Amino acid sequence: MRDSSMMRASKQDGSYPRPQLMRRSWCDLGGDWEFAFDDDDTGLDDGWHLGETPFAQRIVVPFPPESPASGIGDTGFHRVAWYRRVIEPEQLRTAGLGDDAPRIVLHFGAVDFRASVWANGRLLGSHEGGQTPFSFELPEDLLGGTVALVVRVEDDPHDVSQPRGKQDWLEEPHVIWYHRTTGIWQPVWLEAVASDRVTRVNWIPDIPGADVALQLRLAARPTRPLWLEVEIEHEGEELGTLRTRLTEPEHRVVVALPRQANGQGYEQLLWSPEHPTLLDARLRLVDEAGTVVDDVASYLGLRSVDEHGGRFLLNDRPYFLRSVLEQGYWPETHLAAPSADALRAEVQLIKDLGFNAVRLHEKVEDPRLLFWTDRLGLLVWGEIGSAFEFSPRAIERTVREWMDVIARDAAHPSIVTWVPVNESWGVQHVSHDAAQLHYVQALFHLTKALDPTRLAVSNDGWEHAQSDLLTIHDYATTGSALRTNYADAASIEAMREGVGPAGRRLVALPAGTAGKPVMVTEFGGITFAPDSDIETWGYSVSGSATEFEEHLTELVSALHASPVLAGFCYTQLTDTRQEANGLVDERRVPKLPVETLRAIVTGRADA
Repeated sequence: MRDSSMMRASKQDGSYPRPQLMRRSWCDLGGDWEFAFDDDDTGLDDGWHLGETPFAQRIVVPFPPESPASGIGDTGFHRVAWYRRVIEPEQLRTAGLGDDAPRIVLHFGAVDFRASVWANGRLLGSHEGGQTPFSFELPEDLLGGTVALVVRVEDDPHDVSQPRGKQDWLEEPHVIWYHRTTGIWQPVWLEAVASDRVTRVNWIPDIPGADVALQLRLAARPTRPLWLEVEIEHEGEELGTLRTRLTEPEHRVVVALPRQANGQGYEQLLWSPEHPTLLDARLRLVDEAGTVVDDVASYLGLRSVDEHGGRFLLNDRPYFLRSVLEQGYWPETHLAAPSADALRAEVQLIKDLGFNAVRLHEKVEDPRLLFWTDRLGLLVWGEIGSAFEFSPRAIERTVREWMDVIARDAAHPSIVTWVPVNESWGVQHVSHDAAQLHYVQALFHLTKALDPTRLAVSNDGWEHAQSDLLTIHDYATTGSALRTNYADAASIEAMREGVGPAGRRLVALPAGTAGKPVMVTEFGGITFAPDSDIETWGYSVSGSATEFEEHLTELVSALHASPVLAGFCYTQLTDTRQEANGLVDERRVPKLPVETLRAIVTGRADA
């Protein structure tokens, strides 16, 4: 008999840290931890990793120590820091430890930048990369008592080969850069598992084929007969099932969805921002005796993404993107989300303001936000925080982390575009350095090799190599300038052949964007912050609410008027410390009535 509670992964409350691969039990390790800076880097020599020495400070995980919410609030340069937490047997039981799940996996959502983890003095492992998840299995002989968990983090504030995004290399934030994020900044959690278990799922819908491919990864190659059972349903209706023998650690199987073969009715289940229909899935691993050894819930969305004839296509139909730039930064918690509820509120705010898409800028977001973009319906451009230099080390770090980003997020139906490079960050000389151009091309092709189902932008803003979209950053301060730049195809071609609005070449590889859809993926940036107590920055300034409304209307309506654009992205959603050019302030309070902003964004007075 189907257990409907396990099937409904898409109906969860948004708190589960890995929303597309859920098990019944887990234990959140957020909250109070011991903490210490190690500015002289003597902790290893002094045996801090053994877990026997309490640390003097306390920190609230997962908030970075630079943030007020962490309880530390120290924004200075600190290259090394330590965390300590005692795990009690009760927490292991909460995680589901038992005869059917005798192992415990310790998960980290993200730790910036390098982390080493010990349990009762034993090194579990190390991980490098500040934006992607990792996990270690706790030794079985430790599971009967308390476990002293110790984490050492390294985050060199001066190392610009680290993918770091908007984290400032100066001690105080300036212009568009913000306070650094050191150490743990996404959830830490425990999960009880069996030795044979699923570790990754990815769903690839084939709309014309009326089926969906499942890419599955196991913890290890099966050493005994093992079968996979898959069920896909929507609101209690069974849509497709599959049973197959597993022999390898990675499998690709195809689940037929017979209902979708009806060409007159297939669109009813398609996912879009207007109709964010999610299908629930259940995956079981079953042994030769018929015993279920792993049981996980997931979800998927049926939709296709493409471009043709200068238009962005969603489900094979032209779709105009009204997008907003999202920095994902909060005044009390910085890059960490204040709560799971705050992530839902963020997505709902974006939709309420009239946007149908969001560009997650220079940051790999918490998967719990992507759960809400999937469930509430918001197209997403996924991006990585950039390194600032071009070097073999920066290339190695970026490529490894970017591959992990795509692997983590590829199953989310809301993600429609990947952006590995922004404004030539880390490749500042790409227009005349052949090595940097090869690197940008390589990142584009790597992205398409890992995920050919989505669009990819080679270098958002200017100096494009091959790209699925020609994206332009244009901070013109008048609507007339924007109307002139995007009046027709000839106007855009004139920019392509010369220089773009920012005084940079639009294309570094002339044939790479020929005939591709054109979007203005950064514009606006109007600062309106009359009550700010710090010096603010923006691309232009409005002195009153009336002036702000008029200026915003002028810029947005100019792009709506263009007959050749496939979409736009306004800079930006929120004020972020000194960069006070948001539509809402840093505490998410709109600067104009929501209905006014929505009418401007959508171009409809009745919106």
